[in-house]
Amino acid sequence: MVASDGADKVEAVVFDMDGVLVESEELWDEARHALALERGLVWPESAQRDMMGMSSLEWSRYMHERVGLEETPEQISIEVVRRLEALYRRHLPLLDGAVEAVKRMDERFRLGLASSSNRPIIDLVLELAGLASKFEVTVSSEEVARGKPAPDVYLEALRRMAVAPARAAAIEDSTSGLLSAHAAGMLVVAIPSPVFPPRADALAAASVVLGSLTELTPEIVLSARLVNA
Repeated sequence: MVASDGADKVEAVVFDMDGVLVESEELWDEARHALALERGLVWPESAQRDMMGMSSLEWSRYMHERVGLEETPEQISIEVVRRLEALYRRHLPLLDGAVEAVKRMDERFRLGLASSSNRPIIDLVLELAGLASKFEVTVSSEEVARGKPAPDVYLEALRRMAVAPARAAAIEDSTSGLLSAHAAGMLVVAIPSPVFPPRADALAAASVVLGSLTELTPEIVLSARLVNA
């Protein structure tokens, strides 16, 4: 990472992971859904969308209370993570251009990652992708009080980096993520998920909307301006 000379407003970029670097929402759904079916339970049609952005504590509680799994939320989380790790080790679903985009940003900015994934999943993905050394800080929403759309996970990443929100940009894809980064006071770059497109109000919180990771460059970030700044 090339150090900033301090002349530019943005000094750090914080990536989301699921839906930004890895195409993982369907795999999370597969692992959770399979667990519920094995227990003979009905899977709510809205379950996948409901759980997007939730922390591990929040979505495992949802599965216990709403879906009806008898295991404790902690046990549910451990089992789903075990299944997802197995899926990732067979095939890591990196989005096109993910590795290159991280490397481009690393040439100009300090990098962080703020994800709703569990800590073991974050570490595994970055290890398998060969990107662990690029991120100065990684934070899981299980390490903060509230998951997205609350700003906690982004604020914690910036706290650890000692960077003010107004001097940081977030790369996000989902409604919960976009609202989370905006609530943290960051510049928001949206790369909307085509499978689960964000709501219009969440997209309006973005300073820049891109079609894919291949469009993400330091110049795009440096030329953007905070919404409602």
